[in-house]
Amino acid sequence: MSIASRIKSFLFQQREKDPGAAYDLWAAAYDNQPGNLMLDLDEGVFSELLHQTAISGKSVADIGCGTGRHWSKLFAQQPARLTGYDVSAGMLAKLKEKYPPAVTFLLRNERLPELPTASCDLVISTLAIAHIEKLETALREWNRVLKPGGEIIITDYHPEALAKGGKRTFKLGGKTIAVKNYIHTIEQLRVLTRQLDWTELRFTERVIDDSVKGYYERQNALSLFESFRDIPIIYGIQLKKANDPA
Repeated sequence: MSIASRIKSFLFQQREKDPGAAYDLWAAAYDNQPGNLMLDLDEGVFSELLHQTAISGKSVADIGCGTGRHWSKLFAQQPARLTGYDVSAGMLAKLKEKYPPAVTFLLRNERLPELPTASCDLVISTLAIAHIEKLETALREWNRVLKPGGEIIITDYHPEALAKGGKRTFKLGGKTIAVKNYIHTIEQLRVLTRQLDWTELRFTERVIDDSVKGYYERQNALSLFESFRDIPIIYGIQLKKANDPA
Protein backbone atom coordinates (compact mmCIF):
# COMPACT_ATOMS: atom_id res chain seq x y z
CA MET A 1 0.00 0.00 0.00
CA SER A 2 1.36 3.44 -0.95
CA ILE A 3 1.97 6.14 1.65
CA ALA A 4 -0.93 8.14 0.22
CA SER A 5 -3.23 5.11 0.51
CA ARG A 6 -2.13 4.49 4.08
CA ILE A 7 -2.86 8.10 5.01
CA LYS A 8 -6.27 7.93 3.34
CA SER A 9 -7.06 4.67 5.15
CA PHE A 10 -5.97 6.14 8.49
CA LEU A 11 -8.09 9.26 8.04
CA PHE A 12 -11.09 7.15 7.07
CA GLN A 13 -10.68 4.99 10.16
CA GLN A 14 -10.53 8.13 12.26
CA ARG A 15 -14.04 9.00 11.04
CA GLU A 16 -15.45 5.64 12.11
CA LYS A 17 -18.00 6.10 14.85
CA ASP A 18 -19.52 3.78 17.39
CA PRO A 19 -23.01 2.72 16.28
CA GLY A 20 -24.94 4.77 18.84
CA ALA A 21 -23.21 8.04 17.94
CA ALA A 22 -23.23 7.26 14.21
CA TYR A 23 -26.92 6.43 13.99
CA ASP A 24 -27.82 9.48 16.08
CA LEU A 25 -26.22 11.53 13.28
CA TRP A 26 -27.83 9.41 10.56
CA ALA A 27 -31.32 9.30 12.09
CA ALA A 28 -32.74 12.46 10.47
CA ALA A 29 -32.00 11.20 6.93
CA TYR A 30 -32.18 7.45 7.46
CA ASP A 31 -35.73 6.94 6.19
CA ASN A 32 -35.12 9.01 3.06
CA GLN A 33 -32.60 6.91 1.12
CA PRO A 34 -34.03 5.94 -2.25
CA GLY A 35 -31.69 3.64 -4.10
CA ASN A 36 -29.85 2.43 -1.00
CA LEU A 37 -28.61 -1.03 -2.02
CA MET A 38 -28.37 -2.53 1.45
CA LEU A 39 -31.81 -1.31 2.54
CA ASP A 40 -33.40 -2.57 -0.67
CA LEU A 41 -31.71 -5.97 -0.40
CA ASP A 42 -32.62 -6.23 3.26
CA GLU A 43 -36.24 -5.51 2.43
CA GLY A 44 -36.31 -8.52 0.16
CA VAL A 45 -34.31 -10.89 2.38
CA PHE A 46 -36.23 -10.06 5.55
CA SER A 47 -39.62 -10.24 3.83
CA GLU A 48 -38.72 -13.66 2.42
CA LEU A 49 -37.89 -15.02 5.88
CA LEU A 50 -40.77 -13.31 7.68
CA HIS A 51 -43.17 -14.85 5.16
CA GLN A 52 -42.27 -18.25 6.63
CA THR A 53 -43.21 -17.19 10.19
CA ALA A 54 -46.70 -16.69 11.61
CA ILE A 55 -46.65 -14.01 14.33
CA SER A 56 -50.33 -13.20 14.79
CA GLY A 57 -51.05 -13.00 18.51
CA LYS A 58 -47.38 -13.55 19.38
CA SER A 59 -44.69 -11.54 21.15
CA VAL A 60 -41.88 -10.09 19.02
CA ALA A 61 -38.62 -8.36 20.01
CA ASP A 62 -36.76 -6.32 17.39
CA ILE A 63 -33.10 -5.88 18.35
CA GLY A 64 -31.55 -2.98 16.47
CA CYS A 65 -34.99 -1.76 15.38
CA GLY A 66 -33.71 1.63 14.21
CA THR A 67 -36.53 3.78 12.84
CA GLY A 68 -38.85 0.78 12.58
CA ARG A 69 -38.23 0.08 8.88
CA HIS A 70 -39.96 -3.29 9.10
CA TRP A 71 -42.66 -2.42 11.60
CA SER A 72 -45.45 -1.89 9.09
CA LYS A 73 -44.96 -5.49 7.91
CA LEU A 74 -44.85 -6.73 11.50
CA PHE A 75 -47.95 -4.81 12.59
CA ALA A 76 -49.79 -6.11 9.51
CA GLN A 77 -49.53 -9.59 11.03
CA GLN A 78 -51.07 -8.35 14.30
CA PRO A 79 -48.56 -9.50 16.91
CA ALA A 80 -49.71 -9.40 20.51
CA ARG A 81 -46.66 -7.34 21.45
CA LEU A 82 -43.80 -5.71 19.56
CA THR A 83 -40.84 -4.37 21.54
CA GLY A 84 -37.96 -2.47 19.97
CA TYR A 85 -34.36 -2.02 21.15
CA ASP A 86 -31.70 0.17 19.63
CA VAL A 87 -28.40 1.80 20.65
CA SER A 88 -29.44 5.13 19.08
CA ALA A 89 -31.84 7.45 20.87
CA GLY A 90 -32.13 9.42 17.63
CA MET A 91 -33.34 6.39 15.67
CA LEU A 92 -35.84 5.50 18.40
CA ALA A 93 -37.17 9.05 18.34
CA LYS A 94 -37.85 8.69 14.61
CA LEU A 95 -39.60 5.38 15.24
CA LYS A 96 -41.79 7.05 17.87
CA GLU A 97 -42.78 9.76 15.37
CA LYS A 98 -44.12 7.05 13.06
CA TYR A 99 -45.57 4.80 15.76
CA PRO A 100 -46.36 6.94 18.84
CA PRO A 101 -47.61 4.01 21.00
CA ALA A 102 -44.47 1.98 20.26
CA VAL A 103 -42.72 0.27 23.16
CA THR A 104 -38.99 0.86 22.77
CA PHE A 105 -35.89 0.84 24.95
CA LEU A 106 -32.39 2.21 24.53
CA LEU A 107 -29.97 -0.69 24.28
CA ARG A 108 -27.00 0.07 26.54
CA ASN A 109 -25.28 -3.33 26.32
CA GLU A 110 -26.27 -6.82 25.24
CA ARG A 111 -28.89 -7.16 27.98
CA LEU A 112 -32.68 -6.93 27.59
CA PRO A 113 -33.71 -6.42 31.23
CA GLU A 114 -37.26 -5.30 30.41
CA LEU A 115 -38.08 -8.69 28.85
CA PRO A 116 -38.82 -11.60 31.19
CA THR A 117 -37.27 -14.99 30.57
CA ALA A 118 -39.12 -17.05 27.93
CA SER A 119 -41.42 -14.16 27.03
CA CYS A 120 -40.87 -13.85 23.25
CA ASP A 121 -42.04 -15.99 20.37
CA LEU A 122 -39.80 -14.28 17.82
CA VAL A 123 -36.57 -12.27 18.02
CA ILE A 124 -35.54 -10.37 14.91
CA SER A 125 -32.39 -8.40 14.18
CA THR A 126 -31.87 -6.74 10.81
CA LEU A 127 -28.63 -5.12 9.65
CA ALA A 128 -27.38 -4.98 13.23
CA ILE A 129 -25.32 -7.88 14.57
CA ALA A 130 -22.06 -6.75 12.96
CA HIS A 131 -22.35 -3.72 15.25
CA ILE A 132 -22.34 -6.03 18.30
CA GLU A 133 -18.87 -6.70 19.69
CA LYS A 134 -19.88 -9.40 22.20
CA LEU A 135 -22.02 -11.51 19.91
CA GLU A 136 -22.05 -14.61 22.09
CA THR A 137 -23.30 -12.59 25.07
CA ALA A 138 -26.03 -11.06 22.91
CA LEU A 139 -27.19 -14.39 21.50
CA ARG A 140 -27.34 -15.94 24.95
CA GLU A 141 -29.54 -13.06 26.08
CA TRP A 142 -31.81 -13.57 23.08
CA ASN A 143 -31.96 -17.24 24.00
CA ARG A 144 -33.01 -16.27 27.53
CA VAL A 145 -35.99 -14.20 26.39
CA LEU A 146 -37.09 -16.70 23.72
CA LYS A 147 -39.75 -19.21 24.54
CA PRO A 148 -38.97 -22.88 23.83
CA GLY A 149 -39.74 -23.39 20.17
CA GLY A 150 -39.39 -19.66 19.48
CA GLU A 151 -37.76 -18.42 16.30
CA ILE A 152 -35.00 -15.97 15.35
CA ILE A 153 -34.59 -14.02 12.11
CA ILE A 154 -31.26 -12.31 11.45
CA THR A 155 -30.16 -10.32 8.43
CA ASP A 156 -26.93 -8.39 8.09
CA TYR A 157 -24.12 -7.07 5.97
CA HIS A 158 -22.25 -10.19 4.87
CA PRO A 159 -18.94 -10.75 6.74
CA GLU A 160 -17.18 -11.58 3.46
CA ALA A 161 -17.97 -8.09 2.19
CA LEU A 162 -16.82 -6.54 5.46
CA ALA A 163 -13.60 -8.55 5.35
CA LYS A 164 -12.96 -7.28 1.83
CA GLY A 165 -13.21 -3.69 3.05
CA GLY A 166 -16.92 -3.02 2.76
CA LYS A 167 -18.22 -0.27 5.02
CA ARG A 168 -21.57 0.91 6.28
CA THR A 169 -21.34 4.60 5.46
CA PHE A 170 -23.41 7.75 5.07
CA LYS A 171 -22.79 11.33 4.06
CA LEU A 172 -22.93 14.17 6.57
CA GLY A 173 -21.86 17.70 5.80
CA GLY A 174 -19.95 16.57 2.76
CA LYS A 175 -18.03 13.94 4.71
CA THR A 176 -18.31 10.17 4.62
CA ILE A 177 -18.99 8.66 8.03
CA ALA A 178 -18.41 4.94 8.60
CA VAL A 179 -20.19 2.99 11.31
CA LYS A 180 -18.00 0.63 13.33
CA ASN A 181 -18.45 -3.06 12.53
CA TYR A 182 -17.13 -6.32 13.92
CA ILE A 183 -16.62 -9.26 11.58
CA HIS A 184 -18.49 -12.36 12.77
CA THR A 185 -18.14 -15.06 10.14
CA ILE A 186 -21.10 -17.20 9.16
CA GLU A 187 -19.32 -20.25 10.61
CA GLN A 188 -18.74 -18.44 13.92
CA LEU A 189 -22.42 -17.56 14.02
CA ARG A 190 -23.40 -21.15 13.28
CA VAL A 191 -21.10 -22.50 16.00
CA LEU A 192 -22.72 -20.19 18.54
CA THR A 193 -26.25 -21.07 17.46
CA ARG A 194 -25.50 -24.80 17.64
CA GLN A 195 -24.19 -24.31 21.18
CA LEU A 196 -27.57 -22.78 22.03
CA ASP A 197 -29.35 -25.74 20.43
CA TRP A 198 -30.94 -23.57 17.76
CA THR A 199 -31.90 -25.35 14.55
CA GLU A 200 -31.15 -23.56 11.28
CA LEU A 201 -34.33 -23.48 9.22
CA ARG A 202 -33.28 -21.29 6.30
CA PHE A 203 -30.24 -19.43 5.03
CA THR A 204 -30.07 -17.06 2.09
CA GLU A 205 -27.59 -14.56 0.71
CA ARG A 206 -27.28 -12.09 -2.13
CA VAL A 207 -24.11 -11.41 -4.12
CA ILE A 208 -22.86 -8.42 -6.04
CA ASP A 209 -23.74 -9.28 -9.64
CA ASP A 210 -25.33 -7.69 -12.68
CA SER A 211 -28.73 -7.59 -10.99
CA VAL A 212 -27.47 -4.79 -8.73
CA LYS A 213 -25.07 -3.13 -11.18
CA GLY A 214 -27.48 -0.24 -11.68
CA TYR A 215 -27.02 0.90 -8.07
CA TYR A 216 -23.32 1.39 -8.72
CA GLU A 217 -23.87 3.01 -12.11
CA ARG A 218 -26.10 5.65 -10.55
CA GLN A 219 -23.34 6.41 -8.04
CA ASN A 220 -20.60 6.47 -10.70
CA ALA A 221 -18.98 3.61 -8.79
CA LEU A 222 -18.52 0.89 -11.39
CA SER A 223 -14.93 0.32 -10.29
CA LEU A 224 -16.23 -0.52 -6.82
CA PHE A 225 -18.81 -2.83 -8.39
CA GLU A 226 -16.11 -4.71 -10.28
CA SER A 227 -13.92 -5.05 -7.18
CA PHE A 228 -16.83 -6.61 -5.25
CA ARG A 229 -18.32 -8.64 -8.10
CA ASP A 230 -19.48 -12.11 -6.95
CA ILE A 231 -18.89 -11.23 -3.28
CA PRO A 232 -21.87 -11.90 -0.96
CA ILE A 233 -23.17 -8.55 0.30
CA ILE A 234 -26.04 -9.53 2.63
CA TYR A 235 -27.32 -12.69 4.28
CA GLY A 236 -30.38 -13.83 6.15
CA ILE A 237 -30.80 -16.73 8.53
CA GLN A 238 -33.85 -18.14 10.28
CA LEU A 239 -33.44 -20.36 13.34
CA LYS A 240 -35.59 -22.11 15.90
CA LYS A 241 -34.93 -22.66 19.59
CA ALA A 242 -35.32 -26.22 20.83
CA ASN A 243 -38.49 -27.16 22.63
CA ASP A 244 -38.21 -28.14 26.26
CA PRO A 245 -37.71 -31.87 26.72
CA ALA A 246 -40.98 -33.71 27.27
